[in-house]
Amino acid sequence: MKYRIRIGGLISLSILLTLCVSLYSTAVKGQGITHPLNPLTWQEYWVVLDVLHQTDNLDEDTRFSHINLILPDKNEVWNWDGTDNLQRRAFAIVHQGEKTYRAEINIAQQVLENWTELTDIQPTFLGEEFGSMLGKVKEHPEFIAAMKKRGYNDLTFIEGFFGPPGYFGTDEDTGRRIAHGHFVDSRFARNTWGRGISGLTVVVDLQTEEILRVVDEGVVSIPDVNIDYDPASIGTPREVPGPINISQPLGAGFTINDYVVEWQKWKFHVRPDHRVGMILSTVTYQDGADQRKVFYEGFMSEIFVPYMDPAFGWYPRNFIDAGEYTAGGLTKPLLRGLDAPDYAHYTDGLVINDHGRPTPVANMIAIFEREPGDPSWRHYSTGLNHESRSKRELVVRSAAVLGNYDYIFDWIFQQDGSVRVQVGATGIAEAKSVNQKDASSEILNGTAGDAYGRFVDPNIVAVNHDHYFSFRIDFDVDGSTNSFQMDRLRTQILPEEHPRRSVWVTQPMIPKTESEAKLKINLDRPALWRVISNDRKNHVGYPTSYQLMPGKTANTLLSEDDYPRMRVGFIDYHLWVTQYQENERFAVGDFPTLSLPEKGLPEWTSANRSIESDDIVLWYTIGMHHMVRAEDWPVMPVLWHSFELRPFDFFNRNPALDLPEK
Repeated sequence: MKYRIRIGGLISLSILLTLCVSLYSTAVKGQGITHPLNPLTWQEYWVVLDVLHQTDNLDEDTRFSHINLILPDKNEVWNWDGTDNLQRRAFAIVHQGEKTYRAEINIAQQVLENWTELTDIQPTFLGEEFGSMLGKVKEHPEFIAAMKKRGYNDLTFIEGFFGPPGYFGTDEDTGRRIAHGHFVDSRFARNTWGRGISGLTVVVDLQTEEILRVVDEGVVSIPDVNIDYDPASIGTPREVPGPINISQPLGAGFTINDYVVEWQKWKFHVRPDHRVGMILSTVTYQDGADQRKVFYEGFMSEIFVPYMDPAFGWYPRNFIDAGEYTAGGLTKPLLRGLDAPDYAHYTDGLVINDHGRPTPVANMIAIFEREPGDPSWRHYSTGLNHESRSKRELVVRSAAVLGNYDYIFDWIFQQDGSVRVQVGATGIAEAKSVNQKDASSEILNGTAGDAYGRFVDPNIVAVNHDHYFSFRIDFDVDGSTNSFQMDRLRTQILPEEHPRRSVWVTQPMIPKTESEAKLKINLDRPALWRVISNDRKNHVGYPTSYQLMPGKTANTLLSEDDYPRMRVGFIDYHLWVTQYQENERFAVGDFPTLSLPEKGLPEWTSANRSIESDDIVLWYTIGMHHMVRAEDWPVMPVLWHSFELRPFDFFNRNPALDLPEK
């Protein structure tokens, strides 16, 4: 049986695929040279589908969690001179019933090169799965009885969401596509995140479509409070006098050609990505006549959000967001003039739906200049010239939406050769209804309603939780042969006769293997983290390098034997350093859905490979403990965390000295 889809009328999938592939073949013959890291085009997605269709690996039950570019060899990309098309290949993660396959397709030749069954994994959840069991659950007698206890005889307006719980290695979990269902009353409110049916969870197997059990922890009424935040609900907005207008009458100060951005002395490639949202590649800085390599690739690799409530409806909520919840793509449209300036350059992108069809997403990435009103550098001296230079920066922004939370990701290029990377958390805190009214009310049943969170409205408690982000930065500082250096700062005690008793000095150390470079920030034992070149020195003899300078972060408070911590090992350290391997891209591994412990970084680094004088990758962990404030409700002001990539002896002097006076 063939798919039938409507395009002006009903035509078979085979006819559509033939048309798309014909168009692609014609386009390839007439197109210019394509950058090897460009995302798959609309036609290339259809070539993938056509090849699978022609090889009988596509039918009406086939589903896809990913179709993406197979990255060309890193050295070939660095050496690409823009005069030839490197081979374009794609992979697809294909669901066929209970089986999952990885397909690899040569796009130019339109050939299936590999078709391999993947065992002992569960692929990313599909969009259709999140609500797939609601109809069956509404007919289940135990669910009907539980809802009647809560006063619901009619389930018409009850909506449900079925998502992967944290895997705990139980007999119920093992080898099954388990999902936990949670439910909301969708009436009378635009914001339904505060209208959940607390205390009721349904455990299902999505592959067999079985309802395994209904867990009822007790009746809790839905609070009768307004938690909407749209203008109609909030009322008259405040007056903000004195509009501020920003314009660029001579146009943008950067150029974009085929996803390659050039701004002042920076040059890099940026592309939208279905799984991680946005990837920056081949980042270089023009130093005189020399275009110098800084890093090959940088992106947010994974997000982990564990909740801190031991109730059955909450303790499995240990979300591995990028690996589990990217149905429809991680990145969502930026709102012009609101999420980024009107004058920004907006880049659209393509993601796939469950059927593998390419789907356009507008405004996936925004690129814009801004002047924050800060100096890049200054000095004021009596009797001398007073000099100051205003700072301008280039922002590359995307935004992810994962259920209740929104995240903003910025890569901010500076004129002094630094890159600041920041993530802003906003959106809606997950909350539960409780029978206790507020923090000053009588405690019911011996347990405070806010034992594992904080009241944000009468009868509503936002649950304590964490956010962890793993960023992968593949440094190539003046080439791919690098080492990682820790400059430890230690106290030196001075001789008794000296007026001072102590100073601090640096103690450099170069870890030789991956196990020596698993690091936590310790303010009592400070150290600078740098990637140094093995091939180049600055004018005073130091190896050129880039520093990864941490910002605000957190240590995990989960015990070492807690299953969520065992499954998401990247949170154990603020920094990991690994030997470059092209297939090691995601901190918890390729398939974290219902995954076993020790996948990703812990598994890779167990080999304890060499990282000295080698091609190395840094993985930096940002952590946030979120004890929710009243001010975070019903929608949270953006909370920013960041780190910075800073040149350290990379240049011979301040590279921003040549900034002009205004």
